[in-house]
Order: sequence, then structure tokens, then C-alpha cells
Amino acid sequence: MDRIRAFLVAVAIVTLCGVPQVRSTASDHRYKAGDEVPLYANKVGPYHNPSETYRYFDFPFCSSAPVKEKKEALGEVLNGDRLVSAPYKLEFLTEKEAEIACKRKLTRDEVVKFRKAVSKDYYFQMYYDDLPIWGFLGKVEKEGKTDPADYKYYLFKHLVFEIHHNKDRVIEVTVRSDPNALVDLTEDEPVDVDFMYTVKWKETNTPFEKRMDKYSLSSSLPHHLEIHWFSIINSCVTVLLLTGFLATILMRVLKNDFIKYAHDEESADDQEESGWKYIHGDVFRYPKHKSLFAAALGSGTQLFTLTSFIFILALVGVFYPYNRGALFTALVVIYALTSGIAGYTAASFYCQLEGTNWVRNLLLTGSLFCGPLFVTFCFLNTVAIAYKATAALPFGTIVVIFLIWALVTSPLLVLGGIAGKNSKADFQAPCRTTKYPREIPPLPWYRKTIPQMAMAGFLPFSAIYIELYYIFASVWGHRIYTIYSILFIVFIILLIVTAFITVALTYFQLAAEDHEWWWRSFLCGGSTGLFIYAYCLYYYNARSDMSGFMQTSFFFGYMACICYGFFLMLGAIGFRASLLFVRHIYRSIKCE
Repeated sequence: MDRIRAFLVAVAIVTLCGVPQVRSTASDHRYKAGDEVPLYANKVGPYHNPSETYRYFDFPFCSSAPVKEKKEALGEVLNGDRLVSAPYKLEFLTEKEAEIACKRKLTRDEVVKFRKAVSKDYYFQMYYDDLPIWGFLGKVEKEGKTDPADYKYYLFKHLVFEIHHNKDRVIEVTVRSDPNALVDLTEDEPVDVDFMYTVKWKETNTPFEKRMDKYSLSSSLPHHLEIHWFSIINSCVTVLLLTGFLATILMRVLKNDFIKYAHDEESADDQEESGWKYIHGDVFRYPKHKSLFAAALGSGTQLFTLTSFIFILALVGVFYPYNRGALFTALVVIYALTSGIAGYTAASFYCQLEGTNWVRNLLLTGSLFCGPLFVTFCFLNTVAIAYKATAALPFGTIVVIFLIWALVTSPLLVLGGIAGKNSKADFQAPCRTTKYPREIPPLPWYRKTIPQMAMAGFLPFSAIYIELYYIFASVWGHRIYTIYSILFIVFIILLIVTAFITVALTYFQLAAEDHEWWWRSFLCGGSTGLFIYAYCLYYYNARSDMSGFMQTSFFFGYMACICYGFFLMLGAIGFRASLLFVRHIYRSIKCE
């Protein structure tokens, strides 16, 4: 049975971990004069709504007969790609001048459909020998008019392809529309359209290995993502100085506490204790809802491991520009393979807290993150189906994801849980816990949970605030993010700041003789996720042009899942740091 399970996991890795990208029919991308180079039409959609995309032939373009669909990888389908054979023939080194691809008579309804698309700045995307190309469907002429009823709407009917080659390989391709070849769509009347295209070939010395560099450095439609180095360095230095300042104060206060408690032990053994030493009999009392706590810790640890692996793949160059399908595949596969970490962490910690129903704990661990994600997906996929958008996953893809969950994720979760249950590790508490808990003294409002979460989340959020815009512009726009080394540095700073601020707030909580620090440390560590979601509101209203029910629901729905994942991951980091700190300080004093 173990060999069969290992074989299934190996097959899943080999099948899914391949870098998903648009593959040409010629595997080596080498062609001879006159060879047909694969050209695929992908999708169309409003420029400002990246999630609202439709199949290319949902619009009455010129079509080849029959239209052939290209088999796509898992990541491409998740990314909303739906590639079909394009109506234009671009043979290698074969120039064409104003050739007619097809003639079409647009009906009144088709004219209205095209006009609506032009008014919303619809663009199309194609792939030529794995290279992406874009163009807009048409243009709107306002001519100083303020009344939209007086606008003129035009459809571009002539595309000019300019292709650069280096000997027998395609290096670069661009497409532009002939501004003089227009079809007037202003009136709701049928029109005749001759869809034409021109092909021009030019030679270049750029090597084949560097043909994707253009999309990293500059591109026509997706603007290059320029990193403001000075702003990032300034933000990081400020945050590190604040963190260092806080750590210095904390260390000085702790040093004074240790000296005071040591002096009290020597001078008067019966002297009444105060401060955090006073609650040494309660500080390691197990938290309420310990099964939920262990499940949250296990899920957060898994997401941290997932993020670490994603950064490793990014730093070695797997996620190069316009290979975004690779990211979705990596997320699905790595999340499935790391589910054993969640099961082991949750079950092990739950048993350390003297929990008995570890099976229920495993079920809670498996559904804590996947449950909300599944509910969100069901709703958003229904919206996409209603819109007939490419974001709606086909039934076959849903079956594949279900099989990955059933054959990989769930078994590994159970195996990890069994290993965690059998680890028989004891919870290491340097102080004995009393039978009855002490009463927590009244605390001022700013020491309550919500104000503490607000203080804990602000400083880590300030460390990533500048970088968030560029990430959002890449994920929810057409910009390109390529400098993953900077993002990795920001992520490390985020972890450090989260750990330090959570430890500091835990100390102040214990000094106020409040021993219920377990959940507080987790909530304070994860509160940065709430700040990120608040930033989503700002970004949507002030920094983007997204609109419409589908785009809005996709943005806030999936960002809620992402921020929830950040909450679990950073909450686990905050609790782990606080646990190490609490164990250290209570190990350093004499507790009876």
C-alpha cells in the first residue's frame, strides 16, 4: 500500500510540476522558410477588468474552419486561458501585404456587441510561437464631444504583424492596427467587413535564449513594473530602526525584571510576587478551543511552507514573464504535497495540549483554509458561468483538482496526523500549572484584543505597503513583476517585524498579569492580513479602474481568501515567536 501511495504521489509530481506554458508544434522552435508557425488566439476582455475575459470566438471574428482547440496545462486553465487556432496564417519568412483573411457581414446584434466591446476598451491576446501579442478591437472618437450619444465607434479590420527572426527562430512579434482601415459601428445597421492582415519580417541579432527579456524590461500593453528602490530601502530602514528600538527597550526591561526577581528571591522568599512572575502558575495553562487553535497553527505552518517553496521557484526563474500558469500549477501541487505538514503540526500540538479527539482535529485542519476557499470558489465560478467568461473552470479541470485533493492532499494530511499523534512529544513548560486560574485584573481599553491587534498589524503592514501596489498591479492588472529578490527581502522583513511586535505585546500583556496570551499572540501576529484586506478597499477605489459585478466579486472574494491565508500564516509565526519568548523568560527565573 505504501508503494502504491508513493507511486501515485510521484505520478502527480511528474504530471503537474512541468512548467505550463503555451507550446508550439515545433518542440525546438526551429522553422524553415514557408513552415507554418503556430498562432493561437486566446481571449478578449475589457482592459481594466483582468478577470473578465471571454473566448476569442465569442465575438464574430473571422474564423478558420474548423476551429481547433489547443490542449492546455492545469495552470493555463486556472489562469483563464482558452487557446484556439487563429484565423491568420503567418508562415515563416513569408511576407504578406494586405491579405484578406475572410469576409463577414455583421448583423445588427453583432454590431451592437462589437460597439459595446469597443466602448469598454476590449483587447485581444494571441500567442505566436509561444510569444504573447495584444491589440485593441477598436477605438472611440469623441472629438471634444461631451455627450456619449455623439461618440463615433470604430472597429479595426486590418492587423499588421511585424516579426523579428534570428536565422531559423522567431525572436519577437508585435501587432498593430492600421488606423486607416476602420469599420463604423456607430449605427445599429448591418455592415460588411473584410478582415485583413499584413505580415512583415525583419532580421535581428537577439539570441533565442533572451527573447523573453523584452517582456521583463519593456512591453507595449503590460507596462514594465519599475521598482522604486529608494522608497523600499527607506521603508525597510525605518521599520528595522523601529524594530531595533523596540527590541532594545524590551531587553532592558527584561534585564531589570531578572535583576529584581533575583534580588527578591535572596532578600525575602515570602515577599509577594508581582508582574509577569506572579502568573507563572497560569501562563502555560492550555488555551480555550485548543482543537481550533492547533488546526489554525497547522494550517498556518503549511501556508508558510508553501510560500517558502514558491519563493524558491521564483528565485530560480520558474515564473518568468507570461508564464503565469506555472504559478497556479505550483500553488496547487505544493499545497497538496505540504498537507502532511499541516496534519503533523496540528495533531502533534493538539496531543501536546492533551487533546483526545485527534480525528476531529484533522478534519478541522483540512477544512480550516480549504473550506472557505471552496465556498468562495463555488460562488465565483457560478458568477463566471453566468457571464460565460473564461474564468469559469471546465468540469474536467474541477475533476482533476478534486482527484488531487482526494488522492494526494487528504492521504498526506492523514499520514501527517498519524505521525504527529504518534510523536508522543510533551509540551515543554518550565513552570507548573496551578489547578485553578487566577483572576485577570481589569485592563484599560487599549490592552483589549482589538486595539492590540491594530497596533500589532500596523508596523508589519508598513513594511510591505509600498510593495503591495506593484503586486496588486501585477495580479489584478497587466503589469509584470520580475524582481522576486526584492519581494523575498520584504517577506523576510515582514516575518521579523511580525515576530518582534508580537513578542513585545505578549510581554506587556504578561506584565499586566493577563495570562491568556495564546490566542492573543496568534491574533496579533495575523492581524496584518486584516490591514492588507483594508488596503484592497483603497486599491480598488483609488488605484484601479476595475468595475462590474464579476470583477468586483472576483477581486474581493479571492483577496479575502489570500488575506485569510496571510492571517493564518503570520498568526502561526507570531505564536511560535511568543512561545519561544515565554519559555525563555520563565526558564530564566526561579518559580515555585
